[in-house]
Amino acid sequence: MSFRQVQESRRLVDVIAVAAAVLASIALIQYATANSTVTLAYAGGLTVFGFVAFTAGRARARTEQTVVQDMPDWSVTVTAIERADLAVAITDRANRLVCANAAFELWFGSSNGPPRLPVDGTSAEKLTRLARAAWRDGKGDEAVTIADEDGSWTAEAVRAGQGDEYLVWRFAPVTRSNPLVGVGAHITGLFGRVLGAAGIAVALVSPDGMVKAANPALARRALGDERASLAGQEFVGLLRSDDRERIYFAREGRKGSPQTLVQVPLADPDAAASEAVPGKAAAEAPSLMLLIDSGIGLGGWSGESKGQAAQLESLIERLPLGLATTNRDGKFLFANPAFRRAAGIATPDLPPFPSDLVVPRDKTAMSDAVRRYGQGPASSGDIAVRLRGDPDEPVSMGLAGVRGLGEAAVLLSLADTTEEARLKRQVAQATKMQAVGQLAGGVAHDFNNVLTAIIGYCDLMLLRHTPGDSDYDDIQQIKANSNRAASLTRQLLAFSRQQTLQPEVLQLPDVLSEVSHLLKRLLGAKINLTVRHDRNLGPVRADPRQLEQVIINLAVNARDAIQSHGGGEGASGTLMFVTRRVEAKDIRRMGSEIIPAGDYTVLLAEDTGGGIPPEVLTKIFEPFFTTKEQGKGTGLGLSTVYGIIKQSGGFIFASNAKSPDGKVKGARFTIYLPVHEVTEEEQAKAVIEERAREWSGGGTILLVEDEDMVRAVAERALARQGYTVVTASDGDEGLDIVKSGKHEFDLVVSDVVMPTMDGPAMAREIRKLAPQLPVLFMSGYAEGQLRDEIDIEAMHFIAKPFSVRQIADKVAEVLAGTRKRG
Repeated sequence: MSFRQVQESRRLVDVIAVAAAVLASIALIQYATANSTVTLAYAGGLTVFGFVAFTAGRARARTEQTVVQDMPDWSVTVTAIERADLAVAITDRANRLVCANAAFELWFGSSNGPPRLPVDGTSAEKLTRLARAAWRDGKGDEAVTIADEDGSWTAEAVRAGQGDEYLVWRFAPVTRSNPLVGVGAHITGLFGRVLGAAGIAVALVSPDGMVKAANPALARRALGDERASLAGQEFVGLLRSDDRERIYFAREGRKGSPQTLVQVPLADPDAAASEAVPGKAAAEAPSLMLLIDSGIGLGGWSGESKGQAAQLESLIERLPLGLATTNRDGKFLFANPAFRRAAGIATPDLPPFPSDLVVPRDKTAMSDAVRRYGQGPASSGDIAVRLRGDPDEPVSMGLAGVRGLGEAAVLLSLADTTEEARLKRQVAQATKMQAVGQLAGGVAHDFNNVLTAIIGYCDLMLLRHTPGDSDYDDIQQIKANSNRAASLTRQLLAFSRQQTLQPEVLQLPDVLSEVSHLLKRLLGAKINLTVRHDRNLGPVRADPRQLEQVIINLAVNARDAIQSHGGGEGASGTLMFVTRRVEAKDIRRMGSEIIPAGDYTVLLAEDTGGGIPPEVLTKIFEPFFTTKEQGKGTGLGLSTVYGIIKQSGGFIFASNAKSPDGKVKGARFTIYLPVHEVTEEEQAKAVIEERAREWSGGGTILLVEDEDMVRAVAERALARQGYTVVTASDGDEGLDIVKSGKHEFDLVVSDVVMPTMDGPAMAREIRKLAPQLPVLFMSGYAEGQLRDEIDIEAMHFIAKPFSVRQIADKVAEVLAGTRKRG
């Protein structure tokens, strides 16, 4: 009996049972009431109720049957889409996963339905666009590729269902074919036999050096039986090498022919080009090992081919790196132009051995190194040697043992370090000049304090003596020597660029005119002085006295060079000073990396003294460097010139002047000073200086100086001018005096460098109590440097050493300017 017949039988039994119950209930009503009318009414009601219930039940049954018929049978669908190589999923319009096969759940899980899958961001966007296109057009435009960390797939989507309310998704895994998989089969098959017929033994070797497959030719040469299997054997165990690094089959011994070994890594070139570690892909990939008899001329495979050596020389001839080759005996075979330049080889012919290029002390080490790399195993290294052309600068010579390149056994490499050596010398010179400059500046600062006291006391003593007194001349001599010592300290500070300049806006021709009469006396009658000026020269801002010192130093050096070149003091020659105007476009045309573009006034000094030797040219501005005899030069002249020009914002260059025939005739110094434009601030300062001359004196001054001698001189100098002077020995004491409020000061005169609290720190604290109180700093350092470091409003400056007259005038200038502003 079928399932349907069983169901109908069960329904018939249920109907009979209900009918029996109804008849029993009617009989019970008749018996209880004994009234036929009531019984008939009851029976009619049950009949109506039963009919209604029967009708409702039939309708419900039909509805349930319709619903069951409308619901898709997903179990059948799952069975239909079940595939191991393809993931299939079905989603509704809300992107809910309603059905998926096992492959989909394995690859993507069942928690999310497409397009929301655990893939990367780009893939998620592709799935979203694919779903949108499928809902709109019924099918995606084309399959898209998606990926996660473990794999990649192609995805397709199609709209389906009676009401097009579902999307059917298909995901196929992307598999990449490996063309190298069948290499082993080709080697042992027909391809390997073809190579063997051409005299090439070939093996597929794993990264750990084990043979995976070999052609019959290799099996015959290595084991004597071409049908033998070499799989699992170590490849290098099949070969041996002699003392000349030639390769033979181990089975054949010395009776066999030498082999040329060619290794071909089976790595993807595209992967090798993009890998983070160069060579990693090749190292982890299997390799084809090809063994060819060296005597067989197989398309240039012969290791002793002279044509190969010629190709090698042609290649390295064009390389910018210096390369050379030697044979096993250490004799030169070839050197490219870059090697010749780096090694200082000026002749067309090479020296016999590389050891001929180095100093005698390094010859033995060089010869041993070349012999070791030429006769030992193939390797590489380097050795530090000193070349004959530049014995002071060691260079690194690279050596590499090469094999299979004909007679070449050692490859030498040498970089051209001429420019690098020049830069090193420049850096060393700059470092040395900076260190000596710091030392000179510190010594000059302390020396200036001593000179300030000496000059000050001389001025005070001269006030009590008149010309003709017995002590007057002695005091004048002391002061003159002190001023001479002060000039020496200015030279030290000029070299270290820490001197105090008093710049003015001036014209270079005016400065040359002022010192021309002095220059003629310095040069003598035999040396001709020529001065030429360009038109429309721009003004420059510099200290005229320091520019005069620059011109005098250049003239003295030119005179000494002319006399030395001409044979003595009676030698004749010419010194020429030329001024020129150089515009910004000219600087740009020069392409200088040192001089910034702008307008310059150039001073050119050129003599006929024979020029500057090349070895001296790079050291000419160094401190204490001199080519003069002992006792005739301090070595500070040109270093002072260099410091003055640099501190003035200019540039100075030394070179040799040449005659029309190309010969060096003398030295040339070129000085670039920037053209200055007068600012409104400078005009206002000139007005203040004019007002200072009208000052009549008077006022209370706080004098702070840690040097007792300097403080005593300054106090007496200011007291003689009618000022009330209160002194302090350091910054702490000066600040306490101001805080006490006992005095109302008009000016603070203070040293800069003092123990505990220095001058600037004290001035800042005083300004908190008296914001408008002017400060006059005394120091031996440069004013510009101090202003940059201190940066205090209403700050003034006087340089050490100063005379009694100078400090009195400076204080009057400051007070006059302050009172006028007030």
